[in-house]
Amino acid sequence: MRVLVTGVSGFVGGALGRYLRAQGYSVTGVSRSAPREGACCEFLPFDLTSGAVPGSYDAVVHCAARSSPWGRRKEFWRQNVWATVNTLRVDAGHFVFVSSSSVYYRWGDQLGLTEESPLAQTPLNEYAWTKIVAERNVRASRRPTAIVRPRAVFGPEDTVLFPRLLRAAKKGMLPRFGDREPVGDLIYIENLCFLLERVLAVGATGDFNVTNGTPVGLWTFLNEVFTGLGYPALGRRVPVGLAMRLARGMEMLSSATGWWEPPITRFGVEVMAHSKTFDVGKANAVLGRPPVSNEESLRRFVEWQSRFI
Repeated sequence: MRVLVTGVSGFVGGALGRYLRAQGYSVTGVSRSAPREGACCEFLPFDLTSGAVPGSYDAVVHCAARSSPWGRRKEFWRQNVWATVNTLRVDAGHFVFVSSSSVYYRWGDQLGLTEESPLAQTPLNEYAWTKIVAERNVRASRRPTAIVRPRAVFGPEDTVLFPRLLRAAKKGMLPRFGDREPVGDLIYIENLCFLLERVLAVGATGDFNVTNGTPVGLWTFLNEVFTGLGYPALGRRVPVGLAMRLARGMEMLSSATGWWEPPITRFGVEVMAHSKTFDVGKANAVLGRPPVSNEESLRRFVEWQSRFI
């Protein structure tokens, strides 16, 4: 199968390209900068905001995105909405869109979210807004499509989730928000790649929530990672209301002085303070159960990260 994978310079796209190649797929990779090592058989340097990638393919897996908790609205729209619209114009049969679980998020605990759960009416940040809009465009394309919503992707070569957490933890500046430990799902990068390959292999269509399948106590999980790396444990508790006020202040300062990423955002406080769990029964039934457990995911990630300490 000839597959176009977008965003092969990034964490998910690069890992998926390597995984698909190992499974015998012919992978053409697209990104603006150089691909991750081994991510594709053929590489096309291309800006997805400028138009459709040339060529014909059996399937497209659209991984490219601006994935940040903070930034200018126009950049999120260019890279997450218009890039998706352009990628939908590629000559291919099956279109697989890597979206985000953040399309569901609202303030407070959300437990057992399914594919039928309503998407957020007021998303928590521009990233979530633009993923929702991109999903609407995918559904409106009138072609075989699958929308895959991973929750908190982590693993070797992660450039999005854990680097931010580890920078703060190394300085002993990562607190616990609120008075109770939130519960949440995560997904290890190999598990996400396994499930995306299964979407291609069986020609799956529709929406899929994907996680490791077992929610964890977030404070407990993070402290196990930090202990394994010799970092300080999570710090003192900070009231959620105070944290949100601090985050709002930092965001206002950022928007007024150059749009640098604040050390704390309202989105970050929300996902670290409240429980978010997902029902992955549909994905398990259609695609199969992911092969790597939470415990093994943690062990592998700590082993890889330890090489850089």
